[in-house]
Amino acid sequence: MSAPLLQLQDVHLSFRGIKALQGVSLDIPEGEITAVIGPNGAGKTSLFNCISGLYVPTQGQILFQGAPISGQPPHLIARGGVARMFQNLALFDHLTVLENLLLGRHHLFRSRWWGDLFYSGQTRREEIAHRARVEEIIDFLDLESFRPFPVGILPYGVRKRVELGRALAMEPRLLLLDEPAAGLNTEETEDLARYVLDIKEELGITQILIEHDLHFVFDLADSVAVLDFGTRVAHGAPAEVKNDPKVIEAYIGGSHMEIAS
Repeated sequence: MSAPLLQLQDVHLSFRGIKALQGVSLDIPEGEITAVIGPNGAGKTSLFNCISGLYVPTQGQILFQGAPISGQPPHLIARGGVARMFQNLALFDHLTVLENLLLGRHHLFRSRWWGDLFYSGQTRREEIAHRARVEEIIDFLDLESFRPFPVGILPYGVRKRVELGRALAMEPRLLLLDEPAAGLNTEETEDLARYVLDIKEELGITQILIEHDLHFVFDLADSVAVLDFGTRVAHGAPAEVKNDPKVIEAYIGGSHMEIAS
């Protein structure tokens, strides 16, 4: 069995005595969709912030492709192959869909400033290649009809797709999806589910998913990890996790109803 793509080993995170994460250990297999769920305040976003370098764990370590990344700045972690789709959109409203996606490739540009200044042959060739890749992502996410428009005038569901596309433009090996279905209607959520599966099956990108829509989670995830008060209380196949008494206790206070049945 191959080593996990990402490993969290006894990760702790505290803020002035407040324990956001308490000894979280988790292996993320390559090529799979792993969901991280839990009630509000369980530590899910703190976990993502540790993985992406926004927070530095107070204890424990995080390994990506076998190498420690804890404490590295976010831009180096992103350059190493970790991309994130944010819950709150972080797009440039005045730029077009195409331009927002191109920004996701900034760390892949290799031309020098003088080449950019004089628009040298190398710079032109590199820009053409990056634009071609972005056009593939536009086609993959069905954004063709929106590509020339400023993102700020587009419907919210389309902007969510652009946010996803910009993360894909970074050519990640690991994609962090922070509540991607939040604010979407039923049809948009179904479309997003299809894109998430296509990313797994066609692009082979490993994904970690934070989401409150449990039907969305249990339909898509290969495995589900549950956090409660910063502690991992369960991890396993969706069918096992949703009927785990500790998970039911975390969500609905001990009632023996099934979750997302």
